[in-house]
Amino acid sequence: MKLPLQILCLCLGWLMVAFAVAGIFLPLLPTTPFLLLAAGLFARSSPRFEQWLLTHPVFGASLRRWHERGAISVRAKAMAAALMATSFALFVVFGTPRPLVALVVAGIMALPLTFILTRPND
Repeated sequence: MKLPLQILCLCLGWLMVAFAVAGIFLPLLPTTPFLLLAAGLFARSSPRFEQWLLTHPVFGASLRRWHERGAISVRAKAMAAALMATSFALFVVFGTPRPLVALVVAGIMALPLTFILTRPND
C-alpha cells in the first residue's frame, strides 16, 4: 500500500476508535461498528494497532469472535434488538409519522436487525 493511503487508513482508524469511545457514553452512537471499521483500517495500515485492538481487554474478545467466525454474542443481539425496538417506539410515539412512513422505517430497521440476528452466536 502506498504511504499516503496507509496514513489515511491510519488516521481514519483512529477516528473510528474515537467514535467508538464516544459511543460508550452516548446512547444513540454505536460502539462495535466503529471498532470493526477501525480494526479493518488498522489491518491495512498498522498491524501493531490492529493487534492492540484484537487483544484489548474490553473490546478484543468480541472483535476476535467477529474476525474469526462472524459471531455476535447473544447479549449483544438482544441489546441491539431492544434498542432498535425502543427507537422505533419513540419514533412512532413522539414523531407521530403517517402509517406509510412508519412502515418504511420499520422495514429499513428490519434489515440490519435481520443481519444481526442471523449471525452465529458466540
